[in-house]
Amino acid sequence: MFHALSRFGRRRTLQTGAVLAVVLGLLVWWLQPQGDEGDPSGPLTFSTGVPSGVYQRYGERLEGALAKDMPEVSIRLRTSEGSQQNLARVATGEADFTIATADAVATYLRDGRPGAQRLRGCVRLYDDYVQLVVPRDSDIQKASDLRGKRVGVGQEGSGVRLVADRLLTAAGLDPAEDITPVPVGIDTMPVRLTQGRLDAFFWSGGLPTAAVQELSERFEIRLVPLEAGLVAKLQASTGPTRFYRSAMMPADAYPQAQQGQAVPTVAVANLLVTTDRTDAAMTEAFTRTVINTRDRIGREVHSAQLVDLRTAIYTDPLDVHDGAKDYYRSVKP
Repeated sequence: MFHALSRFGRRRTLQTGAVLAVVLGLLVWWLQPQGDEGDPSGPLTFSTGVPSGVYQRYGERLEGALAKDMPEVSIRLRTSEGSQQNLARVATGEADFTIATADAVATYLRDGRPGAQRLRGCVRLYDDYVQLVVPRDSDIQKASDLRGKRVGVGQEGSGVRLVADRLLTAAGLDPAEDITPVPVGIDTMPVRLTQGRLDAFFWSGGLPTAAVQELSERFEIRLVPLEAGLVAKLQASTGPTRFYRSAMMPADAYPQAQQGQAVPTVAVANLLVTTDRTDAAMTEAFTRTVINTRDRIGREVHSAQLVDLRTAIYTDPLDVHDGAKDYYRSVKP
């Protein structure tokens, strides 16, 4: 009988020990910081823009913030020609996130380009302003005066090229025949203008764009007005061009170039874009960092200050990614 009781005691002791081990394990788990399992990890490629453009400058500063907020993610920035190339990269899986103008997105969707239906929006960022830059003593006073001129129109894969061709057409010019189009980016346009190898160039970017600002400080330039009539012609279509709107470049955007005068122009929204392939946790974290770093990055890249939580979710023509929705729900009052 004693032997039976001894076996019973040992069994009871073992059972008690097992229960205590489980309880201890649960306690350790509960005391540990939660969420590690769902934290984003792995490689991330962010397609930006030309080296001296706003996309690249913004991306460089955002990279540091993302690395801090997502320490398990390996972030790679990849320069590009601009919006059109950015969208192709993300849609086909060559990049995970990018920035592109709403008109470029709408064109990509309309044309049914590879992977178009997989594109998703995360944040409506800031507006790009179209800037038509000429030497101050130029005889070019309006877009139609570009006839016969050598004009920087942006690289083939850029959003600049898209809007420049449309504006030239709206001004009654054939972009291929009535001007000499020079397909270069903002990294070389300024020096070509100062050397007399360009008569004018188009740029579409946030204000101020560093390359244009630096040019205005060492060379006398003007910004040619793009009047409301041009915008009305662009907006006559219900397609991609409906994303353009009339805007004014403030007089202090480029003080030396504008000499106290606001300049009428065309504006279009920029979107942070990904695809439905991107993990929801990664997208939520990326979106949160973009919103939370607005003021900090905005001290160096002014356009970043214009990101507004109240309008960030409006990523038309793209549906909002589920991960971005999770973020917006989490901050909803």
